[in-house]
Amino acid sequence: MKVKELPVSIYYSLKLRYGTNGAGQKRSKTVIPVLISLTTIESRLGVVDLVIRSLLSQSVSPVKILLWIPDSLEKELPPRLTELCGDIFEIRTTHLHCSHKKLIHTLSAFPEYPVITCDDDLMYRPQWLSLLYEESQRFPGAIIANQTRTIKMDREGNFLPYGQWPTDQPAAVGSDWVLPIGAEGVLYPPASLDKRFDKEDLFLNLAPKADDLWFKTMSLLKGTKCRLASNRSKKAVPVMGSQKTSLKHVNIKKDLNSVQWLKLSDHFNLKDKLKSD
Repeated sequence: MKVKELPVSIYYSLKLRYGTNGAGQKRSKTVIPVLISLTTIESRLGVVDLVIRSLLSQSVSPVKILLWIPDSLEKELPPRLTELCGDIFEIRTTHLHCSHKKLIHTLSAFPEYPVITCDDDLMYRPQWLSLLYEESQRFPGAIIANQTRTIKMDREGNFLPYGQWPTDQPAAVGSDWVLPIGAEGVLYPPASLDKRFDKEDLFLNLAPKADDLWFKTMSLLKGTKCRLASNRSKKAVPVMGSQKTSLKHVNIKKDLNSVQWLKLSDHFNLKDKLKSD
């Protein structure tokens, strides 16, 4: 977290924790037909309630907010998190420990709904959900993301390293080359991913630490275009102290994203798929 982000993080944390108690137990807002799905890790159990409170404090309400946790954490949940459970917010368990669980189980359980994924270390602004949903209504069938990279190749047709893929490049139309990044929120319409999206043997072998790359591959195989939202809300607010353990930092520092993308590309022949765009 940057020093300049500390004051707003502290402000949002206090406002959410002491102003939304019990907010998940009943509905009092307009409900839109989407689900929000996320996961968390043991080191964030003490602060993930702030993320949930920010989702419950949106200007509109989703049908459900689902937090997926490994079975091993079920008995370690703090009261400040479990007290939020109710009509809207649910905590569900899974045998998986990888980040892919934030989407695959919800897609399987609720195939008729659009699913929005988000991260467990950010507090989302009150208009975040409504704006993302409005954008999906403008471009039905497309995967909509508030943060993206653009896949790039060199002149010889080889993928450039992940770190050289530019961020947040707006495009007039959806594209196969746009990679949705999960942090600021991604909306997946129903049936927007290839039917192999939940094949554990595949994603644990090819992209065990890169759910964004796995889901991008599944959208390519299905032929679903991705696009950067044009009506993004202000950036989400980092939860103070939550970034000590971060998959993103590990992947970038060791360039694991490039390694995993090449494995996905080789296995699914993604170069040919992208060239046809």
